[in-house]
Amino acid sequence: MHARNEASSEAAPAWPDDIFEILQRFDVRQVPYVPDAGHSQLINRVLAERSMRAVPLTTEEEGIALLAGAWAGGQRGALLMQSSGVGNCVNMFSLTQIFRFPFLTLVTMRGEWGEFNPWQVPMGSTTAGVFELSGIKVLRASHAGEVREVVEAAAGQAYNACTPTAVLLSQRLIGAKVFLK
Repeated sequence: MHARNEASSEAAPAWPDDIFEILQRFDVRQVPYVPDAGHSQLINRVLAERSMRAVPLTTEEEGIALLAGAWAGGQRGALLMQSSGVGNCVNMFSLTQIFRFPFLTLVTMRGEWGEFNPWQVPMGSTTAGVFELSGIKVLRASHAGEVREVVEAAAGQAYNACTPTAVLLSQRLIGAKVFLK
């Protein structure tokens, strides 16, 4: 048995390109990430763009410190992660409040919409609450047609109003993994 993504047989979705265009328009230069299938198309776009730096992480909380340092050095960044990594970041989220730097994170969700792995469910069901309790505004996109608008609003909040913001990209949007024989 192995897992596959339900959406894997379809053509590549357009919403990762929408996100990439928004990041470019907001002059994002640093994009730390923990490798994730849900973000793979966006990560590949960032890796191919000479004006952006994709930074692979060993753990998600490193990305928060990296974004604080990027801002101190005059650059904007956006953190890409999966919902299962949000719990790793609780202590580091305090940096967004203490240093008031523009913080934007794009989070692919697990533990909802047909999840096959029970280990993903607890963090997936509490992700929004963890962000909110940490002082980070939460926006959600569940359908491809709303991703551009939601990410645009989030980037405006993060970079213009200096409001720490997380966009949750629903598991319904990225596709649930399923087991095959």
